[in-house]
Amino acid sequence: MPNARVEQDFLGEREIGDEYYYGIQTLRASENFHITGITISSEPRFIQAFGMVKKAAALANRDCGVLDPAVCDAIGYACDRLIAGQYADQFISDLIQGGAGTSTNMNANEVIANIGLEYMGKRKGQYEFLHPNNHVNCSQSTNDAWPTAFRLALYFKINDLADAMGVLRTAFLRKGDAFSRVLKMGRTQLQDAVPMTLGQEFTAFGESIGGDCERLLAAQRLLTEVNMGATAIGTGVNAPPGYSEKCVAYLRNISDVDVTLAPNLVKATIDMGDYVQLSGVIKRAAVKLSKICNDLRLLASGPRAGLAEINLPALQPGSSIMPGKVNPVIPEVVNQTCFYVIGADLTVTLAAEAGQLQLNVMGPVIAAALFTSLTFLTRACLTLQSKCVDGITANAETTQAQVMNSAAIVTLLNPLLGYEMCSAIAKEALASGKSVHDIVVMERRLISQQQWDDLYSLDNLINPTFRIE
Repeated sequence: MPNARVEQDFLGEREIGDEYYYGIQTLRASENFHITGITISSEPRFIQAFGMVKKAAALANRDCGVLDPAVCDAIGYACDRLIAGQYADQFISDLIQGGAGTSTNMNANEVIANIGLEYMGKRKGQYEFLHPNNHVNCSQSTNDAWPTAFRLALYFKINDLADAMGVLRTAFLRKGDAFSRVLKMGRTQLQDAVPMTLGQEFTAFGESIGGDCERLLAAQRLLTEVNMGATAIGTGVNAPPGYSEKCVAYLRNISDVDVTLAPNLVKATIDMGDYVQLSGVIKRAAVKLSKICNDLRLLASGPRAGLAEINLPALQPGSSIMPGKVNPVIPEVVNQTCFYVIGADLTVTLAAEAGQLQLNVMGPVIAAALFTSLTFLTRACLTLQSKCVDGITANAETTQAQVMNSAAIVTLLNPLLGYEMCSAIAKEALASGKSVHDIVVMERRLISQQQWDDLYSLDNLINPTFRIE
């Protein structure tokens, strides 16, 4: 191979094109794992987090006297490039891989080493000056560097999702304000219940999303406890005294995340519980978001043979055979995204349970499940906000007519007339097709028109006042 270098590991030698910053172990991983087609390069937050972890480790190793300051400086330069978002295309390992993340860790070590070598005026592959294992991975194992980078990446991606949920929440609350005087019939078991406003319904959507966002940020705080210095299994083998504390202090400063050192590194290296809890919270948000989309599709059903309470933006023709049909494509795609997230939660659960003894090797599939869930749900929230919620309009005349034509509004007369009398009125209304107003006011004269007007005014229907007279 022209313009290539030869690298070796204990399995043998391989040629690496000199344009590549990754090395032999990354090349082997790219050949071995053809699973998702999604590479680490698709997760820039993960790459940035590795840059932060490796820089913190180098600085701690320098302070502990086990890494030459010039080598540390070169590693720091390379890590800063990763943190700035450069060289992402050099991370070619598949997101799902065997080896508990070793391929991803070595991908980072090799790229950082070769960027650092060029910074030192050397050629790629001159590892005698800056070695992926001896220097970049100094005082580390995949089993502490990978989960620490993973936790930081999750932390940052949660911020992205929380921001998107906040945008969606605000969009629903704006519609809540806009629809605050739009009277409609509330429903339970898909049957007429009691009146409410469309604004109350949309405000409830927004506050539901806001509550899930709060729980997501609470779960995020679990990720700030890291196991740097645990090395292989938590005993700290090959790490100098004081390294863990120094590394975590540097990492806190570099990442601007309040990371702390786990009190028991053996336990921290084994335990996948934080991921299980986070996944559950993400699933909760997906379940509730999907329910909201179900409601939007139902409220917009029709337009002439359904509820037709709201109009969703018309984005594209909905049928290859039925002219004029427009489908609720955005709520549908968000539903499907939520189904994916719900399924990914089961993947996390099974993978977290599958570890043995001092290590859980299923971390990569947990990463794949959580990364994709966070990414997809973030995009889903922003899509729902921009392409659906912002453009929703209300059919106020339709919703008001549905309310006043419903026999269910007799419920407001319970305190005045009693349950048995109201049941009889409802039965007659349903059987005859007459309105409750006509039966109660015009025919039976059970209450006056003024009483009716007061009881069934918009303000009283929105915020009912208890009346017995």
